[in-house]
Amino acid sequence: MTDPTGTSDPHDVDLSIRLTEAPGAAEFSFRLVADGGTAAPGSTLPDPAAALESLRQHGEEVFFPQPGPPKLCTQQYGGPQVAVVTGRYLGREVHSEFSRTDGCQIARWRAMAPLLGGTTGATGAV
Repeated sequence: MTDPTGTSDPHDVDLSIRLTEAPGAAEFSFRLVADGGTAAPGSTLPDPAAALESLRQHGEEVFFPQPGPPKLCTQQYGGPQVAVVTGRYLGREVHSEFSRTDGCQIARWRAMAPLLGGTTGATGAV
């Protein structure tokens, strides 16, 4: 949504989420639509309010990371889940992939779990 000054409303969200729990498994599809910070009709996530809160807390940093030194990530495997998030957030195009292939990716997944169809700490769709 655009205000009269031409800037994007920070709560304007239209994201599609595709989640697979394992290679060859069925794909879950969700959508999050928000207008003015409130989930709008058309949102299909189990808890759109929690997803919006995750976006408010972590969205900029998760979708549009700032350049910096390489991160050191623990070499642990959290599971085969993969999620792809596409659409618009804060007036910007989003195409972001989530996995659970190392400690950094697992932390990213947990931060955005409600957006990925689960709850905080969950591995994915329930």
